[in-house]
Amino acid sequence: MSQDLKKMYRTIAGDNFPPQMEISFVDEKGRQTLFYEKVGWDIEGQIKGLRYGENPGQEAALYRLVNGNLVLGQAKTILPGRFLVSDIALLQSGKHPGKTNLTDADNALNILRYFKDRPTAVIVKHNNPCGVARADTLEQAYHKAYMADRVAAFGGCIALNRAVDKATAQAIAEQYAEVVVAPEYEEGALDILARRKNLRVIGIKDMARLSEFVGERVVDFKSLMDGGIIVQWSFVPQTLKKEDLLPAQAVFEGKTYKVEHQPTEAQYRDLLFGWLVESGITSNSVIYVKDETTVGIGTGEQDRVGVAQIAVDKAYRKLVDRFCWEEFKTPANDMADSDKLAAIVERVNREKGGLPGSAMVSDAFFPFPDGVLVGLEQGVTSVVQPGGALNDHLVIEAVNKAGATMVFTGQRSFKH
Repeated sequence: MSQDLKKMYRTIAGDNFPPQMEISFVDEKGRQTLFYEKVGWDIEGQIKGLRYGENPGQEAALYRLVNGNLVLGQAKTILPGRFLVSDIALLQSGKHPGKTNLTDADNALNILRYFKDRPTAVIVKHNNPCGVARADTLEQAYHKAYMADRVAAFGGCIALNRAVDKATAQAIAEQYAEVVVAPEYEEGALDILARRKNLRVIGIKDMARLSEFVGERVVDFKSLMDGGIIVQWSFVPQTLKKEDLLPAQAVFEGKTYKVEHQPTEAQYRDLLFGWLVESGITSNSVIYVKDETTVGIGTGEQDRVGVAQIAVDKAYRKLVDRFCWEEFKTPANDMADSDKLAAIVERVNREKGGLPGSAMVSDAFFPFPDGVLVGLEQGVTSVVQPGGALNDHLVIEAVNKAGATMVFTGQRSFKH
């Protein structure tokens, strides 16, 4: 008997989750309870919640916090009604959202909250950014983010921190995306996006309040395979301005090792930009940034040298694809003319994947110089990392030998 495998993606999971949920923390002082209500949307006259969870067949529900007075050290939930991701306006549903659509949107906003002052675009795929960029206009920011990794952006979630104008809407409509999130949409923009009938278009009118969430902790729940739960404070980056970055310095066997070059203003911008983007990337991770645009993103690897090299490899491959698309409107994987493709590959090799002059960002320290050398050998000129390794002095020596600069944050940025 033949089976329609595509049917599972069209099937909406059942909804056995109750309309309300309460989570209580109890100690000798009493009970602290968080109160939640389930979220649904009016879609063609029916109230529907999440389409399904991470995979078809997994039921899921979205709950928003509506009340509570929780204080767990620095994690405080006192003011109810501070909705953002859980209070979205579904302006065009297409296939209404599933769990991964909303977690991608959430992580995009997690990154976007740090970039209030300039138009910024974040494209997330499988809960990791594949392209992040800032520019003078929203259209430019989207184009830079999209071209940073055109292949991975296919079917991704696009988050923008300005009202979507017609030019940006047109650029988005020319690609395939699952979700677009923005504070609002200018007249005519929604009509353009409607050409993509399955695109979920989300409006979050309170996105202007994103910066209010900088530095705020919430309680982060992680479910284990047997139903157990780990509870932690959410991660809060402490490095938000250039004055928070510490010139790399270490003491070993009584000798002080210091970085010889201080970052330029342009390098400081890239280092800060990259470090804040890093906060939304699955560890182990290393990324490269140039002109406030991601060049190569390595995520979720087991060793730091390996992920640094993966990010380099991606920078090369993505630049080959970008040049093929810009010159011939053909993806690199579809280039039939081997001579033209070879010429582009040669050009990318000469340009070292666009990495010379870039900033290297690592979410944890380099235990040995081999990790940072991966970037330095490609022409990286600045590095940001937490510092604190036993071999910091060796890493500083490698950076100095390359004529580069390095700063420490004094804080690890793991995300699991």
